[in-house]
Amino acid sequence: MIVLTKRSREKFLVNHLQIECIETIPETKIVMMNRDYFLVMESVDEIINKIASYNAKVQDIHREITVVDKR
Repeated sequence: MIVLTKRSREKFLVNHLQIECIETIPETKIVMMNRDYFLVMESVDEIINKIASYNAKVQDIHREITVVDKR
């Protein structure tokens, strides 16, 4: 989940997997799969970066580290 800010400056969490599309109207409008929407203060680029950062953290948790002794 990512943290976004409503126009009223209230922070809330969004499941990024439920986002259908993001529009700029000129505000940033996030349309969810169930057709609900949120107007947020973050730009499209900021939202994309938050999603990418979250996905990188989740994938890193599952990464296995292998140490090979090359002696």
